[in-house]
Amino acid sequence: MKRRAPFPILFLAPLLAGGCGDYALSGHFASDRDSAGGALDGDYDTGDNAADDTGGSETEDPYFKLPPAATASYVFVANPDRNTVTRIKVPELTVDTRAVGEQPTQVQTTGDYRRAVTLNEGSDDVSIIDADTFDVRTVAIRDNFNTMSLSTDGNWAACWYDPDADSAAPSGGIQTFNEVSFVNLETGVHTPMVVGFNPRSLRWSGDGRLAVVVSDASLAIVDLTAATLAPQLVPIADDELNAPAAEEVELSPDSNWAFVRQFGTSDIVVVDLHAYTADFVAVGNNPTDLDLSPDGSQVAVMARGAHQLWLFDAVDPFATPRVVETPQGTNYGSVLYAGDGNQAVLYTNAALVSQFATWDTTTDAMTEHSLVKPVKSMAVSPTGGSLLVFHTQEDDADADGTSPFYGEWALTLVDLDDYRQNPILLPAEPSGYSTSTDGKYGFYLLDGFLFLEVLDFQTMLPEEIRLESSPVFVGTLPETDIAFASQEHDLGRISFYTADQGSLDTVTGFELNSQVDHED
Repeated sequence: MKRRAPFPILFLAPLLAGGCGDYALSGHFASDRDSAGGALDGDYDTGDNAADDTGGSETEDPYFKLPPAATASYVFVANPDRNTVTRIKVPELTVDTRAVGEQPTQVQTTGDYRRAVTLNEGSDDVSIIDADTFDVRTVAIRDNFNTMSLSTDGNWAACWYDPDADSAAPSGGIQTFNEVSFVNLETGVHTPMVVGFNPRSLRWSGDGRLAVVVSDASLAIVDLTAATLAPQLVPIADDELNAPAAEEVELSPDSNWAFVRQFGTSDIVVVDLHAYTADFVAVGNNPTDLDLSPDGSQVAVMARGAHQLWLFDAVDPFATPRVVETPQGTNYGSVLYAGDGNQAVLYTNAALVSQFATWDTTTDAMTEHSLVKPVKSMAVSPTGGSLLVFHTQEDDADADGTSPFYGEWALTLVDLDDYRQNPILLPAEPSGYSTSTDGKYGFYLLDGFLFLEVLDFQTMLPEEIRLESSPVFVGTLPETDIAFASQEHDLGRISFYTADQGSLDTVTGFELNSQVDHED
């Protein structure tokens, strides 16, 4: 194991204060944009991917785009053109609308379901909404931010500018690339601060005490319990001017360590969140994925170029890691844990490879399984019993040109108990996906089609539910089997599908003459 001397600590004073829940399968559908570069949408290595590691970044596909936000009782929908947020109560489907700031492009709910929060890009502020009373309080933040994250304990919002975000670049006025605004959602106090260049994402510690802002060349650690918030800047690159992209960061469950994977290196960076030091730890050639085990005890790093899986102790990360050899024929670059963590799936989407491997984490046995097409994304149901494989439209080099799947979109449902597969031919690319938290149903959309697509994980059978207009987002209410699909409509439309009952309810017109249509 290679360990370099710790970096020095840099302390940044905060700026003077100015004015300032997706429910999906566990899996590689992250929306934090931690990946730089990537190999999706036609930029694949079409070779056998066995002789050398020529593929690009593994990509955790961001299927979710500006979604509504849900609690067990409400769905909140931002209406950017009307500067409002609509709250729909479930199951009654009663509708209320409140004014917020200008152009609310994002709405999220806190983990405790007490609040919804909007990022209002047009007025450079956030609106804090009480979920039950629907009272709104708006707090000004720094200008031209387009990304927001809420803390796991529901007490904080953080906003910053992400140049890779979907919304357009700011126009007019000055623009900085090192700032983050923190807003205390209880008191409304706003604290802006300067962090590392181009913040990519933000991680919140499980105990609610720390926020970690991820930039390529540094981590900014913020003690949320301090009377005055201020960042501690920890460098994570030898050469700040040529820092490799920080593609993934995970925090240990005890909130003592941050683990950073950078693109194109042979190390991970281990950051002491209390001593503010960073160490390089060798992990083999080209680490391409980093994940915590479900129980939080281990950090798994895929070294794609070395055909190895490195397992670190999350409590004592400098202890000698356990190294597991992966199948040599394919450069698997991603690991995805299933259920309680006794089984995991290895795959790659950096090359056109029509197979995956399962890893028995108790015996380290690896078994490879063929697929009808290469992998675009994968996800595991909450119970760990089902694997869903979204395929690329492109085929691998050895594909059968007479196959019904050749040159087409497809998905495959896999039973992770006996590995039965049900490959499904699709008429278009999937544009969103969610699941019921009991693991019984999956829901997805197809680009340009007027259907909510339903998967029964127990029978492995698909079903189509016709909608009244084109769907743009799908989600599920927590702790239910109710899916919701927001749709294109001048005044807003959202449908709720109760899978066990097979019933569909639609709310049309969020702000004018709202009405509910019931269909069975």
